[in-house]
Amino acid sequence: MSDGHVKGAFIDLFIKVVLGGLFSMISQMGFFAYLTLHRIMLGIFRSHSRWGVIQLLLILFVFFDFVYLRYSALHSHGESLWEYIIPPAILLVISLIVAEMKKRDTNKIAYIPTLFFMFVVTTLEWLPDLRQKDNMFWVMGLTLIACNAYQILKLHRLLKETK
Repeated sequence: MSDGHVKGAFIDLFIKVVLGGLFSMISQMGFFAYLTLHRIMLGIFRSHSRWGVIQLLLILFVFFDFVYLRYSALHSHGESLWEYIIPPAILLVISLIVAEMKKRDTNKIAYIPTLFFMFVVTTLEWLPDLRQKDNMFWVMGLTLIACNAYQILKLHRLLKETK
């Protein structure tokens, strides 16, 4: 391997590490913002069920916007709408799986907030890259999904009360 290839490989690795760190920081900011929002909304609505209904409506709204706004910004002649439905559908399926895992680990009340966090908050964090059609779209998205899933599934273990 020549000197130039080695140097290029290290630069590529360095860039990927920096981007991974940046995306994980975005994920952490979104997580703490959601934890704050969740507590405020529980205080306002004074009920998990009312806040849960609002979260479900917001999930539907964000799903529609994810498809429509990307389609209207990036659509070119001859492209199918399905290309724009697949990313939010994948995110929704992953969100449903993570919410089910969280519900099994904690309780049924955690299902809708986890689903909301995984879908809506991940979409908001992903927003800077949603107007792109390059590989970074998937790199950022999958990194955010992994970081958010890890955080939400780890939270109750970190907060476990000692006896």
